[in-house]
Amino acid sequence: MWVKHENLLPTGAFKVRGGINLMAQLDAGVRARGVVAASTGNHGQSVAYAARLFGTTAIICAPENANPVKVEGMRDLGAEVILTGRDFDDAREHCEALAAERGLRYVHSGDEPDLIAGVGTHTLELLDEEPGIDVVIVPIGGGSGAAGACTVAKAIDPAIQVIGVQSAQSPAAHDAWRAGQLLERPNATVAEGLATRTTFDLPQRIMRRLLDDFVLVDDRDLLRAVRLMVEKTRTLVEPAGAAPLAAALDPRVRSRLRGHRIALICSGANISPRQLAEALTRTPRRCAPPGR
Repeated sequence: MWVKHENLLPTGAFKVRGGINLMAQLDAGVRARGVVAASTGNHGQSVAYAARLFGTTAIICAPENANPVKVEGMRDLGAEVILTGRDFDDAREHCEALAAERGLRYVHSGDEPDLIAGVGTHTLELLDEEPGIDVVIVPIGGGSGAAGACTVAKAIDPAIQVIGVQSAQSPAAHDAWRAGQLLERPNATVAEGLATRTTFDLPQRIMRRLLDDFVLVDDRDLLRAVRLMVEKTRTLVEPAGAAPLAAALDPRVRSRLRGHRIALICSGANISPRQLAEALTRTPRRCAPPGR
């Protein structure tokens, strides 16, 4: 088993790859007007980092209860952060209205081909470094990271399996993938990187064509995986970044992985002190089989 450490990138998460690639493709006039995005944190940091790199302004709309580590990171990168609504989708709706009102370039967190192409480079690097990998496990919120991973992996070797994982407490992307249509689901996970109430068209279309499997894990197992990565590998990771390990430890998935060379996409390290304390103080337990 190998870990792809996206937690060591400049913003502490994989999404910075997409933000930079998308910003590089924008017309200079569009960049000059500024950009706006909705995010629970990592996408916002990506857009803020890219905006600073290319000399434009960024506004990020985030939920009122957004991870304070990520909010501080976005502000430190020079973005204006507007905290609004109870979850990502509330913030997204405010963001879309703001984009229309001010004529800003709205940077969607999933329905952006250049963003997906950018984040897919994590799998390109992974398979260049370890060409024998035959299973990639990737966390899914909106699905941009998984869409990028699928696109790259299947282009290199169609036999590579790509498995997505989301929280059972926020299963919108998982349920949409299985149903073959966009839908909404309750959103109650502690892992804001996996938290969506609605689903995105472009990532879903890519995943329906290329993703091999999609599993759900319980939030308790996400926090257990955070603890394991901290204690056993000294890796600081947020719950979304630990999701691939939680999936690999699930008894139903684990039995299928025997004899394979597996890569876990550790998508980010932007964990809040409260989340870290909860993960480290929770009593260790065996992974219970969640719903799928």
